Amino acid sequence: MSAAAGRQGEEALSVSERQSEEAAARALPFVIEWMQVADLEEVVALEERTGLNRWGFDAYKREVQKNPNSIMLVARNLGVGPPVVGFFAGWTVEDELHVNNIAAHPDFRQRGIGARLMQTAIEEGRRRGIAFVLLEVRASNEAAQSLYRKLGFSFVARRRDYYRFPTEDAFVMKKELLGPAS
Repeated sequence: MSAAAGRQGEEALSVSERQSEEAAARALPFVIEWMQVADLEEVVALEERTGLNRWGFDAYKREVQKNPNSIMLVARNLGVGPPVVGFFAGWTVEDELHVNNIAAHPDFRQRGIGARLMQTAIEEGRRRGIAFVLLEVRASNEAAQSLYRKLGFSFVARRRDYYRFPTEDAFVMKKELLGPAS
């Protein structure tokens, strides 16, 4: 092996080691669990911090305690930082799972929280017999749209002036879960 080839191998190894270290630093131990009333102050604070349309404490509490069709999840941080680093709020209606709100803490984005919340909610929806998932996303929220596309969602419609504060269009996205009967 030549000296140049040896140096390239060392550089590749050091790049690989750097990537591993960066991945470890970004890793966040968390679990997805059912939302509890005790989580609601954190959920509402996260809702406000992320700029979602406001539901507020009482609406989440009603969903957690009284709506058998709701799927209410939190991403519970097992490491250092806030106890709740993400949440999902949705409803099953007939054969549809409708995503009402999903958020990841801004300081912990790009760590798989949103994807795991969505995947867990979809699996729960499958247990309940849903055939598709529907959601609205701000037209400007390219990061969320990218995540949804990676999860198999596609654009189906645009709702003009759907969001307020600020006023903005929504893209409706859908994911089919069950194919046609064969």
